[in-house]
Amino acid sequence: MPLAYHPDFVAPMNAVKAITENLPPLPRGDWKALRAGTEQLQLHGTATAAVFDDVTCTDHFVTTADGASIKLRWITRRHSVPGSAVVYLHGGGMIMGDVEACTPLVAGYVHDTGVPFLAVDFRNAPEVPGTTLAEDAFAGLEWLLDHADELGVNPARVAVMGESGGGGIAAGTAILARDRGVALAAQILVAPMLDDRATEPDPQLSPLATWNYEANHAAWSAVLGDQLGAVDVPPTVAPARLTDATGLAPAYIDVGTVDIFRDEDIAYAVKLLRAGTPVELHLYPGATHGFEGLAPESSLVALAQQNRAAAIRAL
Repeated sequence: MPLAYHPDFVAPMNAVKAITENLPPLPRGDWKALRAGTEQLQLHGTATAAVFDDVTCTDHFVTTADGASIKLRWITRRHSVPGSAVVYLHGGGMIMGDVEACTPLVAGYVHDTGVPFLAVDFRNAPEVPGTTLAEDAFAGLEWLLDHADELGVNPARVAVMGESGGGGIAAGTAILARDRGVALAAQILVAPMLDDRATEPDPQLSPLATWNYEANHAAWSAVLGDQLGAVDVPPTVAPARLTDATGLAPAYIDVGTVDIFRDEDIAYAVKLLRAGTPVELHLYPGATHGFEGLAPESSLVALAQQNRAAAIRAL
């Protein structure tokens, strides 16, 4: 049988297609058009996320490896000090989004689990391309570890987490952490964007994709420029390029069956498993990229949220 949307997503996707089907196609590699056309849209439903009275935010700043100053938002639930913490990287294809846009979503995770999050306002490509994105994230991780005592965090119970483009950055940060002798409790990767070579359409997935192959090519073009598809792309930029997966933090990975990241995410899970890394993999039938924002009341969305919350609480 051909691939199809989960029943809960059929009506929302029909509504989306009614709006978008007459729009002109995205010119190949045009990250400017992609950013302009999507940066005002909801990223994983954040624009309609609830505000939680028990969640507080405090902003800090850290100096990056190349001397820039980036914002770190420490998001906590009142009266909850579990000792664990998560460094969070937002979605947006590595070319758009920021801490402001992701705060409602992160506040939901904090409210549900009691685990504090440090959302890193990493700089987007192409203004800051390549390995710098993971370096920004690593600067946030180092800041959290340096301030662990005053924040009530056990350094042995810190994870990195990211969604979509941020999931790829989180995976790259986990590689940096391993290579630099920083132990992580986990890497939590939600539909991560891992492989710059995955820009040629799959005929089964293309008609169903939300984040499609043209968008993917444009985003990776912004991140890598002329290096897109080159043989020596660093795995801290495109973690699917990793050849030695030993010693990485335990991984939680989830993705939908009609997400163009499906195959690269499954392949990455297998690569980690073969290297001896514990992996929890969830594959959601008929789920698109960003399916959480399509039908928030769906039982499948509820299941995904429960599984992610369980992974966070387990830190």
